[in-house]
Amino acid sequence: MNKHFVAINYIHCIPSFRTRFEELFATRAHAIDSMPGFINMHVLRPEDTESPYLIVSYWETETSFKDWMKSDAFVQGHKRGFAEIAAAKAEGSPAPMKSDFKTYAIISE
Repeated sequence: MNKHFVAINYIHCIPSFRTRFEELFATRAHAIDSMPGFINMHVLRPEDTESPYLIVSYWETETSFKDWMKSDAFVQGHKRGFAEIAAAKAEGSPAPMKSDFKTYAIISE
């Protein structure tokens, strides 16, 4: 059994931003797709509006994931979302979304 590494990004969106968040992912840059060690990614929409979206990415190793997090590709892949947060901050509004990464090792398949 191959034990891969998984990163899950829990994205909490304010209700009025949910449609925009989904648009951002539908038109994403695919910057992650060519990263060494990247296997796959799933974007999960919650059935209710209180739960966060889950961005589940699968990696060959934790090092591959960490390399992605510090890469220029990461910055490019997230720049539109970062711009949305910066614009809200400049207006004195709350951030339209918040991110919380958690990482996991797969121990069983």
